[in-house]
Amino acid sequence: MNLPNDFVVRMNTMLGSEYSAFEQALENNQISTGLRINTRKSCAKNIMKAVTDKLDKVSWCDNGYYCDKTVISGNHPYHIAGLCYFQEPSAMASVEALKIKPGDYVLDLCAAPGGKATQAGAYIGKNGLLVANEIIPKRATILAENIERLGISNSIVTNESPERLKDKFPCFFDKIIVDAPCSGEGMFKKEPQAVTEWSINHTKTCAVRQAHIMDCAYQMLRPGGSIVYSTCTFAPCENEGIADYMLKSYNDLSLADTGLDGLDKGVGEWAESSFDLSLCRRIFPHHQRGEGHFIALFKKNGSSEPRRTTILVNQKQAKAGISLFKEFEAAALNTDIHGSFTMFGDNLYLVPDDIDTDGLKVVRGGLHLGICKKNRFEPSHALASALSISDFKQHISFSAEDTLLKKYLRGETIPSEIKGYCCIAVGNAPIGWAKGSDGVLKNRFPKQLRLP
Repeated sequence: MNLPNDFVVRMNTMLGSEYSAFEQALENNQISTGLRINTRKSCAKNIMKAVTDKLDKVSWCDNGYYCDKTVISGNHPYHIAGLCYFQEPSAMASVEALKIKPGDYVLDLCAAPGGKATQAGAYIGKNGLLVANEIIPKRATILAENIERLGISNSIVTNESPERLKDKFPCFFDKIIVDAPCSGEGMFKKEPQAVTEWSINHTKTCAVRQAHIMDCAYQMLRPGGSIVYSTCTFAPCENEGIADYMLKSYNDLSLADTGLDGLDKGVGEWAESSFDLSLCRRIFPHHQRGEGHFIALFKKNGSSEPRRTTILVNQKQAKAGISLFKEFEAAALNTDIHGSFTMFGDNLYLVPDDIDTDGLKVVRGGLHLGICKKNRFEPSHALASALSISDFKQHISFSAEDTLLKKYLRGETIPSEIKGYCCIAVGNAPIGWAKGSDGVLKNRFPKQLRLP
């Protein structure tokens, strides 16, 4: 790896006698990759146990493991069913530091492709809310797909700037994730293009943008809430420098303990800060088994009034769609799905009660239940992903190796005497819909997800 000279000089200054070991770690071709179990699906741990029993644990994430795609790939039924998410091990640390509780309202401000957002979504419970935002439209679509695959129903995906969101949601969120766009020094080994694009000026430009994003995040945080800030770079101006900026700018902010023991401490002197930044955490590839990362946890002093739930959507427009859905629910499901419903064209959504997204670019406005057409309701793939196996009146479960499951994932029909809608599952994990008639189950697995 041909490291830029300015980078080498700066890292030598930071690390001193450790620089040689650091450089060797960057030159090592072995890249740390990881797998995180999606505990939003209650069956995930048991089903994945045969896989995870063979893997090493990531020490800073309870449900994280070191794994490569020779063990389990993106085409494996467990992955398709949303039981797991491939995530760089270091990237698992920041959400763990945030200590999200059931019922929390969480914003992931720079969320694509969805690793941290889906990690947060596993913690919020049924009464919490996840707003996952991505400013680049194509990446926002990928984000929405991952949130859907992992079955996070009480979530909204937006495609907005931080400025627009701060004006819409002042003092609204309990927890905020800012995994800020950065110079990517920690990804030099994985992404050689980051090496060629690097410069000292680029790190300074990133720091200016990061400070602005954090200003917006601060304005959306409720008193008593927390922001976790992270980057995948070693640059002090983008790391300790941003922590210094936030502490200087806001008297009601303080650094909090991340609880991430065993990681390196932040060093205020690297950013010429007068604050004690030792509560920040760093991951160096020559010290930990992961790529470069920085984490700072900020607490906003004060307390907030209990949140009041206010239904903001007009459900009258969805009356016909709700009626069709309830007919389907009675015929196909064992559960009563209730809440606020709304229609976008012919599509019926279950939407969070007390968040106003009017005027925002929304990619996913809640849980897509299905489509209403010709006086019938057709359930969505998202609905199947969000439910548990016990919620279906009819289901067929296959092992991951079953040839019939492989046929289903290729879009083929399956012989069966079942009539009506049926859930296809791998183990106890729903993977999609089929509809039985005339001795076969007609395939309802989305065409864009089918395997070759």
